[in-house]
Amino acid sequence: MAKDIASILGANVRREGFYEGSADCPYKVTWTFGHLCCLKEPQDYTDMWKRWSLGSLPMIPPKFGIKLIDDKGIERQFRVIETLISEAAEVINCGDAGQEGELIQRWVMQKAGIKCPVRRLWISSLTDESIRKGFSELKPQADFDNLYLAGLSRAIGDWLLGMNATRLFTIKYSGPGKVLSIGRVQTPTLALIVQRHFEIANFKPEDSWELRTVYRDVTFISTGDRFSTEEACVAEIGRLAPLPLSVTDVTKKKGREAPPRLFDLTTLQVECNKKWGWSADETLRLIQSLYEKKVTTYPRVDTTYLTDDIYKKVPDILRRMTPYAPQTAPVLALPKLPKSKKVFDNSKVTDHHAIIPTGQLPDMLVGDERKLYHLIAMRFIAAFYPDCIFEQTTVLAKVDDTEFKATGKVITDPGWRVLYNKKNNNASESENPEAESDSKLLPPMRKGEGGPHTPCFAKKTSQPPKHYNEGTLLRAMESAGRTVDDEQLREAMKENGIGRPSTRAAIIETLFKRKYIIRKNKNILATEAGINLIKIINEELLKSAKLTGIWENKLRRIERGQYSPGEFISELKAMISQIVINVLSDNSGIKINTSE
Repeated sequence: MAKDIASILGANVRREGFYEGSADCPYKVTWTFGHLCCLKEPQDYTDMWKRWSLGSLPMIPPKFGIKLIDDKGIERQFRVIETLISEAAEVINCGDAGQEGELIQRWVMQKAGIKCPVRRLWISSLTDESIRKGFSELKPQADFDNLYLAGLSRAIGDWLLGMNATRLFTIKYSGPGKVLSIGRVQTPTLALIVQRHFEIANFKPEDSWELRTVYRDVTFISTGDRFSTEEACVAEIGRLAPLPLSVTDVTKKKGREAPPRLFDLTTLQVECNKKWGWSADETLRLIQSLYEKKVTTYPRVDTTYLTDDIYKKVPDILRRMTPYAPQTAPVLALPKLPKSKKVFDNSKVTDHHAIIPTGQLPDMLVGDERKLYHLIAMRFIAAFYPDCIFEQTTVLAKVDDTEFKATGKVITDPGWRVLYNKKNNNASESENPEAESDSKLLPPMRKGEGGPHTPCFAKKTSQPPKHYNEGTLLRAMESAGRTVDDEQLREAMKENGIGRPSTRAAIIETLFKRKYIIRKNKNILATEAGINLIKIINEELLKSAKLTGIWENKLRRIERGQYSPGEFISELKAMISQIVINVLSDNSGIKINTSE
């Protein structure tokens, strides 16, 4: 990214750790790589915190400080940055335009003792056009102070909870040399998986018998309750068999299905896990690569909407997507690009819009990167296609006093679905396993007709909840553990989700590394250590996805300037102090083994 920016600014002379321009180019361009600084560790504050002991808890520094990460490469690059900042008349912060990017660069500037003014480059794509436009619209650093404060509050909150709770639970409940890792987001996430484990383990299947009957080769299903025994169902079949069936109502309704929403990071990770079994971390790595190759926009986003100002840019993006000319042609031929509130809504976008193609040709992409780009490109094109129109037919019938229903659905105009044939096998098409049985065409029927029919039954056995896979776990984190299918409700609940779109993949990977969870095929299962850890945690605030979601909501409000960072940190300090008291008073003597 530094090389691209340097090239656009004319700073083309490569030096050790930076680029600079000739006499007529005043710019010098340098870079960070990941985090160069972090919060100080406990032992950096006082010798008393070097040794892990219950007596030193809770550890609450009077003032948090930062330090350079102990790495020779990092130290070398930081010295370059420090020297350049000391010589600069102005600094332009070009870090990733998000909370983490803001925190990374602010810490580096603070550590370097910056005294000159700072402006901010804020862009959603790395194309030359976007970079040039961003430099023509540089913003004051103060515009992003709340973003930084939210990132700082998150880091301090994670430190307070992680450092204290990990030491507390390790000393109290772990064997020698074994660490029990506790985290503000990782522990509630583990609790979701453990809760699902017990839901499955304690599930008792129940059989029931569904009454059906076949009339004119159409299967009608009873609208009444299922039978609890096969004998009762068979007796009812015997009673109804000689009686005629009568059609009591036939209704036809036209319905429409809008194109699938654009991708945010979580939706993209869920889709890739479902289609190809990719882990959340793998998808994040690939979409980051597409962003750096300038073919897609900023990936760490939590919205599926675009802003109104993108509307006028869409035709040009579609025109430049030449490999997709057959798909984009019908949209570009329209007198005016469709503008739906399901796609364009300023109120649903904060820092960045949904993930879309930039219009740069994806010629250099191969393998999984190519597959991922295709998924995003097709979703983007589909957003401007018409709705899919279908006709739903419902036939109600009666045999004596027992009511039956049959439904059929036929697509009359495929609309956006024309883009997704069997070959593409796009997972955005119906995820409802019942959809196949609904998409049948019924023969013409009229109210009042009737005749012989053939009653039968289908045995149904209740099923336990399914184990989480990475896709469904990401959804559970996004909605703080509540199962939500409705897209609009899901959008609203993101405010109280746990973790950030950019950090959820790393949280899941941490749980694997700690041996709290394992993969079995595509499923994620809790290990004995993970189960036992959640069992011994009695503090709901430590393991409740709902309560953690409330904390996340406060962090989002800090970002918007609606909540005090000091209040958030004070709440966490009080909570940590109470957790220490509660755990120290536990005399159960339980020990957890994490060596499996």
